[in-house]
Amino acid sequence: MTQAAQTYAYLRPSMVHRTAEGGTLSLQTSGGVTPEGQEAHPRFFQGFLSRPQVASAGLLCVADVAAARYDQPVRPVSLDPVVTGNGDRLRFESFSGCCGVYARLDMLSEALDGNDVGHGTTNVDVNIPLREALTRVGPTDPLLLEVGPDDMTVTTFDGPVVEKKVPLPDRWLRGFAETQVIASGFDLRAELSAAEAVRFLRSLPRPGASRGASKGARWVVPAGRLLRATTRPVPGAVCLPGPERLTALTRVLRHATGLRIHGPAVTAGSSPVASAWEIGLPGMRLTLTLSPHTTRGFSGEGGVLDALAAEESAEDADQVSVLLAWDPAVEIADLAAQSGLTPQRVRTALTRLATAGRIGYDTAEAAYFHRELPYNTGRTERDNPRLRAARALIDAGAVRLDGETATVTVDDHIHRVRSAEGRLTCTCRWWAEYRGGRGPCKHALAVRIARRAASHPATAAARNTTVTSTGAS
Repeated sequence: MTQAAQTYAYLRPSMVHRTAEGGTLSLQTSGGVTPEGQEAHPRFFQGFLSRPQVASAGLLCVADVAAARYDQPVRPVSLDPVVTGNGDRLRFESFSGCCGVYARLDMLSEALDGNDVGHGTTNVDVNIPLREALTRVGPTDPLLLEVGPDDMTVTTFDGPVVEKKVPLPDRWLRGFAETQVIASGFDLRAELSAAEAVRFLRSLPRPGASRGASKGARWVVPAGRLLRATTRPVPGAVCLPGPERLTALTRVLRHATGLRIHGPAVTAGSSPVASAWEIGLPGMRLTLTLSPHTTRGFSGEGGVLDALAAEESAEDADQVSVLLAWDPAVEIADLAAQSGLTPQRVRTALTRLATAGRIGYDTAEAAYFHRELPYNTGRTERDNPRLRAARALIDAGAVRLDGETATVTVDDHIHRVRSAEGRLTCTCRWWAEYRGGRGPCKHALAVRIARRAASHPATAAARNTTVTSTGAS
């Protein structure tokens, strides 16, 4: 797993100043993005958490996911949760080491007792000393939380623990982009009481307890206030791929106020799909989103490819990016009105911005949200092999358009790409295996680019795109 090298400069070392009342931790920060732009030493939040034990359990759950790897039994390696301040809340996010589980803890305003929440994003290392400090927090222990763009400090009666920011894995960046595309297609499918949520989640297998049985996806169907297991997908069902991956939620079950389950619409015969499992907590929400397969992470799902392939999306993304605010929710209608773009083009622009980690999606509120990571929007496009391959096919003149059908020639192989029910199908092995479940294959993507280029010849000429057409495009 590659990492982007980041350099952080501090004015002076962070220090703990002891007083008769306890202690004050002075944190030194290095760089951050705010509504005013770059600031050398911003501060996001300082204050107490109204439910310290609940918040500690939630943070530990996010850290558990960051330290886990569900695709193979290897020694866990802890990665670094991302923290975003959105004005009225703090969002803590992480991916598992295999990038197949996305965790987010939303600390809402009622959970935060202190100054106003600032705006910005950072990532922090949650290591063993911090985990031990969080584990010892009791229900009445005061928990002082200070978050800045380069440090997170949790102060308890045991004293302060300071954790420094480290680079963000590149695979997480691709995961952030893919999960917002996938989650934006979810709807609320089931809602359980606290008691039923505890009963259901505690009945699930733990990692290693039923390794053979959990390789295939499970399905559940809402039945009143309960969930009923089913062996196959049916309308209204929710996919539960790798149920042992929900084990991290056991840390917060005694504080749960309910369980909400989100997923896409499925039909009989549907392939495994992703789903989101949201635990309600006092003043907070904890959500785990599961990839369709335990052996497949979110980073290669291909949901962003169409947005990256759209020529106008780059310019649209630049236009939308200057309108983004740090509000808790990004309003599509407002952005469309301000930019003059259609809502669909705004969504495509947001997806492109998500490839730089700037956009997430909150299933609980069915809304996008703004974060900032130290990447640019061109990075994922350059690093995506299918998009690079599709561009190469275009440049080589391998695409021939003929009405609703297209021919793509690769070496001595000919692939037929056809339009069917609003999407492109292909005769290649990739399509035969995934049926579009992991985004378009390189041939379909090349055809889509070619058709857009044929419809906008000036753009095609600017890119030196070569497309052969024998019919309507």
